[in-house]
Amino acid sequence: MKPVVPDNPAAMPADMPGDVLIVEDDVIIALDFEQTVAEFGVTSVRIASSVAEALALIAEYPPDFALLDIGLSEEKSFAVARRLAALKIPFAFVTGYSGDRAFPPEYSDRPKLSKPFSRDELFAILSDWRSCGAG
Repeated sequence: MKPVVPDNPAAMPADMPGDVLIVEDDVIIALDFEQTVAEFGVTSVRIASSVAEALALIAEYPPDFALLDIGLSEEKSFAVARRLAALKIPFAFVTGYSGDRAFPPEYSDRPKLSKPFSRDELFAILSDWRSCGAG
């Protein structure tokens, strides 16, 4: 059964994360993510386009939840995933990779959104963000 995404922000679930970090190197995808996540009722959305930028944002103020594109320009986001896991911050991967060969075994239990994904799939991940492996 697919989740129904409410059109009315007042009808949004109260349990959305307050602050979401999006790690995405494609500006258009990042801006689309930001807009959609904000429409779901998330009050703060921060974007990083590299591992260094993401780690700096986490050090400045840890997010409630993060969405990590695996393949950034010339690096992978696994260093960010390690930091988030160490801080027990839930996160999900967003990827264009098919299959599980790109994922280290320690992340096999993490949710993955495959690009392209639907608005409903993103909503489902955010609605259930607390169960996205915080440890």
